[in-house]
Amino acid sequence: MTGRPGPPFTVGVEAGPEAVRLRLVGDLDFDTTDLLVERARACLAAEPGPRDLFLDCSGLRLCDSMGVAGLLLIHRGTTSRGVGLHLENPPAFLRRVLDVTGTARLFVLEGDGRRAEQEEGTPPAPSG
Repeated sequence: MTGRPGPPFTVGVEAGPEAVRLRLVGDLDFDTTDLLVERARACLAAEPGPRDLFLDCSGLRLCDSMGVAGLLLIHRGTTSRGVGLHLENPPAFLRRVLDVTGTARLFVLEGDGRRAEQEEGTPPAPSG
């Protein structure tokens, strides 16, 4: 039994003077991760480069292991350029995947105010 395919994966780009926002819609998986990584790399290579890269994840329906690997590749690219990487509106399933894989600390997740790689091992401030 074959399920009906969902809408295609799309990456919308909104570029400003110091920041770029990529709006992700659909399934981030084996078939679509390359598109996201290529778009992010193109944005990072632009002159002048952005100070921050925002990935609006509110339209994601799925993120598999290839999707996580793609996010890690983007993280590597932003880190090497000193660019902040922000995941905006991550759905609960994405937060769960990032927590389970131990990669949540690598991103600024909208709404929880913690920076991924805490400097000098400083724990995140308590929320509340």
